[in-house]
Amino acid sequence: MFASIAPNIEVLAETTNMDTVVLSTTEILSISLDVVDDNVKSGNFDQAKQLTKENSEFFSLQVLTLRESNSEITDEIHILLLDMHNEIKPGNENLVSDNIATIKNLLKQFEINSPDYAMASAVILTIVDEQYQLANKNGEDYRYEVSEKLLDRVIVLFEKTDFDERLTLEISDFLVDLKDLIENRGKFTTVGTLITAINRDFTGIEAVPYEKEKLYENIRELYNELLIALDDGDYALAEELGIEAYLENFEYLEPDIEKVDAEHLYALELDMREELRKMIKFKESPTAIRTFLEESILPDLAYAQDLVTKADKSILQSKMDRELKEMGDATDDQKSGVRGEIDFIRDTLQLLLVQYQDGQYPEAYTSARTAYLDSYEFVEIPLRAIDPDFTLEVEFQFAELRSLIKQQADFEEIKEVTIAIKRNMDESERLVSGTGTLAPAIAFTSSFAIIFREGLESVLILGAIITYLEASRNTKYKKYLYYGVVAAFGATAVTWIIAAYIIEISGANRELIEAIAALSATAILFYVSFWVLNKIEHKKWMEFVKAKVWQATTTGSVMVFVGLAFFTVYREGFETVLFYQAMAGFAKYMEVYVALGFVAGMVSLLVIFYVMRKLGKRLPLRALFGLTMGVGAYLSIAFLGNAIRELQVLEIMPYTGMIGIIPRLDINVAAMTGIYPTLETVVGQAILLGIYLVAVSYVLILRPKRENKIAEMRKSRKVAE
Repeated sequence: MFASIAPNIEVLAETTNMDTVVLSTTEILSISLDVVDDNVKSGNFDQAKQLTKENSEFFSLQVLTLRESNSEITDEIHILLLDMHNEIKPGNENLVSDNIATIKNLLKQFEINSPDYAMASAVILTIVDEQYQLANKNGEDYRYEVSEKLLDRVIVLFEKTDFDERLTLEISDFLVDLKDLIENRGKFTTVGTLITAINRDFTGIEAVPYEKEKLYENIRELYNELLIALDDGDYALAEELGIEAYLENFEYLEPDIEKVDAEHLYALELDMREELRKMIKFKESPTAIRTFLEESILPDLAYAQDLVTKADKSILQSKMDRELKEMGDATDDQKSGVRGEIDFIRDTLQLLLVQYQDGQYPEAYTSARTAYLDSYEFVEIPLRAIDPDFTLEVEFQFAELRSLIKQQADFEEIKEVTIAIKRNMDESERLVSGTGTLAPAIAFTSSFAIIFREGLESVLILGAIITYLEASRNTKYKKYLYYGVVAAFGATAVTWIIAAYIIEISGANRELIEAIAALSATAILFYVSFWVLNKIEHKKWMEFVKAKVWQATTTGSVMVFVGLAFFTVYREGFETVLFYQAMAGFAKYMEVYVALGFVAGMVSLLVIFYVMRKLGKRLPLRALFGLTMGVGAYLSIAFLGNAIRELQVLEIMPYTGMIGIIPRLDINVAAMTGIYPTLETVVGQAILLGIYLVAVSYVLILRPKRENKIAEMRKSRKVAE
């Protein structure tokens, strides 16, 4: 179980300092070894072996990091931990105790100069939460012991922090409450909620409230439920509701209230956090508690809400005089760490949905807290320095998810919030990673390829038609071709506006519409690529063009030429709109490169048209059509991967993770290639690629061979005759 915290420590190594990592690791290991020693002396060898195994796995994942501090000590501890697992058996009690003493002595020899005590405490509290969950679920007393002793160490480390008076008082009260809950074996959900709140303070999250009006409403609803619980004599439930009102809601409102009236905030939070809970804990009469709520807390809450509502927006939007970093302003290790955490969150959220649908509500709640507490809290470290408002938006979504699970809400509500969180995981990764250089290059190239591929056919057809008209002295029809082209451009622009408007007003169905657009683009590209493949021979292409022109000239109607030009261009324009709308959903923050690719593609088409018309050059049609076919195949495969992934996020298609088997690309590169580490996307793309390869082999190799063979047979017959 300890191994799950390893990626978090790696993130901390880059966001704080090495001393913080060493401190948290040595504290966790020392306490766990104490519990191992106790169990060995008590004859509980199975429990001791289990903890020792976890210690070995945990330390193994930290070896490379800890070696940077002291390689000799790290390697010695590593070997001792690995050997200890096999040494735990009857008759070896003294040997194991001696080895534990040796390891603890070595741990003390790590040099720790300037650790971040708050951040180290947050890591340790994560282990407290994990161990308490397991203990609560399986009734394992030795895990209760681990969580209790680790909490005691956090309390000691907290004394070395330098928070302001208000935050020091709040954290101190929280730690006292947490110790009481753990010692009295309180509900793991309540323990987890409290640990989440403490870690929020330890890691320094600025709570810029998201949908703050809803938070005020939540508090009032919870207090109404609290009063009903008191009337029913259920003081335990009333205490839980009071804790939820404060930790899951009021905590997010504190920063805004503090900016407009700090003294009022201090008084209100003491009433909500301390006085109300004391009254419930000591089981004062429901009437007295109701009076305190209705005459003190609720009026003060309304006053605070009114103050914040009327406050100058510039005051509430201030960032505490802190300069924010630019998107992508993080180290490579931070970016890698964030990708790892987000992968874990995605897998955990998928598990959560399965658990909830199967009615495993406690397990689903555990998964929700694990996704946030074990991972997203550490994504927040680099993310918060870039966009604190967005960070809190996601944090609030996690809180909303936990609340819905506790209420056993409808599965569709759970799924909706989970989908929103998964989308924000992509956004979190984009903000931390930035666009890089490869993804924008692909965006530019793909954009260029779309307009070039779509426009090339129109340019070639129109150029060939004009050449034919000039050769046949029917130049009077040329201007009608241009009328059709202008009309087609206008119709394409209108189509773009309508498509953008439909997507804009689609609301909750926007992502589904984008997925459908991507699938449609895939289908059209698939069809067009095979159409081009069949026209790849110059002779066949010219036959196609002559047929079109002959059809138009034989009628003699000018509208035929207008229509021919219009539909030639508009068909490609319609497809272009579809392709660019599909790409727009995946090329976020790379719109400039998409626009540059479009401009470059248009310029290239004009050059080709000029070469055809003015210089009379014969174009290498086979090469051009081969290129456009290849581009179409690539784009269709990329669109298909993105469409499948979009449907997976929407829970319409199954999700089978293959991280570690399929390369995990940066989110921007993945979006531009459609390559994601899931079984479904890989299989879909592989099938489509296979079809293309078979088709190309048939058209370019097998069919020509067969045609040549038939031609040779005919020649042989003529000679024989």
